[in-house]
Amino acid sequence: MTTETAPRPAGPARGTTAPRRAGLGLVQGTALYIASVLGTGILTLPGLAAAAAGPASVLAVAAVLVLSIPLAGTFAALASRFPDPGGVASYVRRALGGTAARAAGYWFFFGISIGAPVVAVLGGEYAVAVLGVDRAAVPWIAAAIFIPPFVANWFGVRVAGWVQFVLTGLLLALVIGVVAVAVPAADATNFQPFLPHGWAGVGTAVSLFVWAFAGWEVGTHLAGEFRDPRRTIPLATGIAIVVVGIGYLALQWATVAVLGESAGEGVVPLLALVSATAPGIGPVLVAIVAAIVTLGVLNSYLPAFGKLGAALGRDGDLPRRFARGAADGEVPRPALALTGILMAAYLVAMIAGGLDLTAFILIHTSTMVAIYTAGMLAATRILRRGSLGWVLAVVASVLTLGLLVLAWQHLLVPGLLALAAVAVTLVRRGRARSATAI
Repeated sequence: MTTETAPRPAGPARGTTAPRRAGLGLVQGTALYIASVLGTGILTLPGLAAAAAGPASVLAVAAVLVLSIPLAGTFAALASRFPDPGGVASYVRRALGGTAARAAGYWFFFGISIGAPVVAVLGGEYAVAVLGVDRAAVPWIAAAIFIPPFVANWFGVRVAGWVQFVLTGLLLALVIGVVAVAVPAADATNFQPFLPHGWAGVGTAVSLFVWAFAGWEVGTHLAGEFRDPRRTIPLATGIAIVVVGIGYLALQWATVAVLGESAGEGVVPLLALVSATAPGIGPVLVAIVAAIVTLGVLNSYLPAFGKLGAALGRDGDLPRRFARGAADGEVPRPALALTGILMAAYLVAMIAGGLDLTAFILIHTSTMVAIYTAGMLAATRILRRGSLGWVLAVVASVLTLGLLVLAWQHLLVPGLLALAAVAVTLVRRGRARSATAI
């Protein structure tokens, strides 16, 4: 990719950390990580994975969990050593230059944000299913879901952090409850045959669960908001890996054990699971889970989008007016406003397409894989060679390159955003030459 010489973003020198004022601690940080990963995947992916791979979908979940460990560990190493609101884009700038960094920033800000209306619409789908109202209400419910997270983040990440702590606690309690009520209804015969669609089905389920285990990069944008990033971020990441892994594995087992071949039917498989095990309280429980999941995911991603947008404005990759709020402890309100406009536009496009989530999910996951690949390659260059973080980065680079190959047919949007980054470089160089000539 074309590169340009660009100043490194302001921040602590390599290998050092600046003094931190009060901010996110271990509890709040862990809550943000858990909610950003153990998110909307619990609403739909257990059923989709079971439809693709049958009982072997449990293996797919385990495989993605194992693959996510080096990825999450690398991001923790990067965030704890180089706290910057630009996140992955800032690491790519250090290692690969300004154009590659701009592409990574555009991928996250314009590409990953397309997943936000998917989250809101999933919440709306569950709400109408539980309440028994017409599906025409989904867009209105989805729009309403955006309001609380935006209000919380408008007043700063510390407010959002405590909100996230409460939401994540409720989410974990309810996941445990769903699995607990499913255990008595488990049927061992639902695990036969174990590989009804062969290993190809397991591969498909693995691809689906990339959505479920995405989110480890969110902390990189908020590293400057932690009180002690060198200590807190690795601990929060480790705790989140264990909690998220147990949560997804338990839900996948329960889905197969209770629903069997019917697990992939319909758009609300979690509702089918609890309806089969707790027909009285089940639907109410699902409604609470869906509300907590959607609010929690949006609440964890919005500050990352806001900080990244401010960093892009600071570095000249977006208009300078969006730079306000890039510094640690500041609220990036202009970038949050731009994020809201962008997500609203995506929601309108989704409504115009009949609320078909497939295309939007594919854009989100393929863009995420592109970001992860760039971030891991950058990590191999800026982390100390031979360190644990560097070893994890090397392993994760190989794994993400493999995922990139699998996603090649869905890379149109990331490709266009990369071309936009190159175009900005060419325009800047042209202006610089003109200025020199004058």
